[in-house]
Parts: sequence; C-alpha cells; structure tokens
Amino acid sequence: MPCKLSVNVNAIAYLRNRRDLPWPSVVDLSRAALDAGAVGITVHPRPDERHIRRGDVTDINHLLRKHYPGREFNIEGYPDERFLTLVEAERPEQVTLVPDDPSQGTSDHGWNIEANRALLTAIIERLHKGGMRVSLFIDAEPSQPALAKSVGADRVEIYTGPYGGAFAAADVAREFSKVVATGKAAEQAGVGLNAGHDLTRDNLPAMVKALPNLLEVSIGHAITADALMFGMPETVRKFRAAIGDL
Repeated sequence: MPCKLSVNVNAIAYLRNRRDLPWPSVVDLSRAALDAGAVGITVHPRPDERHIRRGDVTDINHLLRKHYPGREFNIEGYPDERFLTLVEAERPEQVTLVPDDPSQGTSDHGWNIEANRALLTAIIERLHKGGMRVSLFIDAEPSQPALAKSVGADRVEIYTGPYGGAFAAADVAREFSKVVATGKAAEQAGVGLNAGHDLTRDNLPAMVKALPNLLEVSIGHAITADALMFGMPETVRKFRAAIGDL
C-alpha cells in the first residue's frame, strides 16, 4: 500500500488569523487538497487558538463527513481535558497525541513514554472507547515503537524535524538512519507508521523508499509554502508524486 498524504492546514489558519477576515479559508483550501487526492486533513488546535480555532475543527469535520466519505480527519494535540473533550465531540478517525507545552510554537519532541505510561495508557483506552485510532508522536529512536505498543497505541508518528532540518550531507545521513531504524522498529513492534515535520518534496522520496511500511505523512508548512508558488491542487499532486501515490 503506498504512503498517503494528510495535509495539515494550521499554517493556513495562522495566515488567516493575521487579520480579522475569513480568508484564506481553511475549509476551501482543505477542499482543494482533498479534490487533488489528499487522504485527509490534519489540524493541531492549541488553547490560545493562534491558528486552528474550535470552529475550524467542526467545519472541517463537517466537510469531510458530508462531501468526502472515506477520507480521514487527524486531530493532533496535548491530551488535556479540553483536548479530549474536543476529540470526543468530533470523533476523528485518528488522534495524534503530542507532548507539547501550550506555549510552544510547534511540536519539537516526542513523548517520554515510560515517564508518562499511566497517563498515556488511560487516555488511549478512553479514545479507543470512542472508536478513534491513536498515534503517539515519538522521537526517531528505535526503542520507542515497542513502548508505544505497550501503552496501547495503534500507530506512531516519527518526529522528522531533525531530518528535515539537516542540510550538511553527514547530518542528513545521520538523521535519516535514525528515522529508518525507528520505522523498521515500528514494523517489528506491530504498530502502524506515520511521519511528520519539515518534510519536503526533496527529502520525502528517500524516506518513503526506505520504509515500505510508512502509511501516512502529515505535512503543513512545506505544502503551504509551495502552494504560494503552485497553488494548492498542484502542490498536493507534487507531494503525492514525491511519496509515490500518483
């Protein structure tokens, strides 16, 4: 099964929120991405609503349910009670749990699963009761997928920021090897594999080729940047080509 693309629309919402205006529309651009073949839409609402707002979550969920049956909604976030109440109301196909502090600009590290074992086990059980698939955001460390499996996670999402942010050949090779080793460990542990953060059309093909078990990449910043040049539909097609889904 080829890797699939979920489009993160946080950066679009962030741009919209610079003005008290309804554009660019996260719903309209989500529709454009889905029409171009994205498997789904990802959002990461934060308490201060500095990008995705509570109303956006409901609007995108309505778009998917009404017009794109079979596509997926992925809601990311730190699992405080506010977040858990939100996902239980919206019932996305996937919930990605991240260990962010609310003040962080963006996700920049994975879970310390052992230190949060009791918390994660209870939350994953709660989300499973609601029929939601759960992915844990992890660092590129081969020990992590088995730990994720042990607390009940269905998938892991490898934090690929260090790989995406590496430019010197030696640094790229080092970070790539960590991602690949972790992806292979996910297959051995029996958990599904996602990846996300600072992935581009340039650094995706090698990763996808090395990890045939990679199910989904969630990409926002690079897609939004490329969409300024190519438009959203063409950008989605270019990213789908980069992951072998076109």
